[in-house]
Amino acid sequence: MRRCNTGYQDGMYQVPAGHLEDVELPSEALIREAEEEVGIAIDKKDVELVHVSARPRHEETGNRIDFFYRVRKWSGEPTIMEPMKCDDARWVFRDELPENMTPHVREGIILATKGVFTSEYGLDWIRSHSEYGIK
Repeated sequence: MRRCNTGYQDGMYQVPAGHLEDVELPSEALIREAEEEVGIAIDKKDVELVHVSARPRHEETGNRIDFFYRVRKWSGEPTIMEPMKCDDARWVFRDELPENMTPHVREGIILATKGVFTSEYGLDWIRSHSEYGIK
């Protein structure tokens, strides 16, 4: 999904994602966000945690821990459900990820594909990617 009108990483592709709500587990957030953003239903038994990454605070919302899941099955036809935040959605092969993709998401997908379960991105890494807007 290509982000737009959000003020963060606009013009960049990213997988459906979001913040945890109060007392929500990461897998529950995945299921909720997939329904909200692309209109698909996922059963918890059909997800597998494949990668976890951490980033320090680099904008006003604080430190980040990202959970990457493999979804084996879903129901529904993926559709852009929030056109005010997403102006394009497409399927791509893992080895054909768009150049304009959020860097930590690209890295998470690549590392998960290689079987690497965790990663950490420090401020030097974030600064080396101008998409994050810090120096």
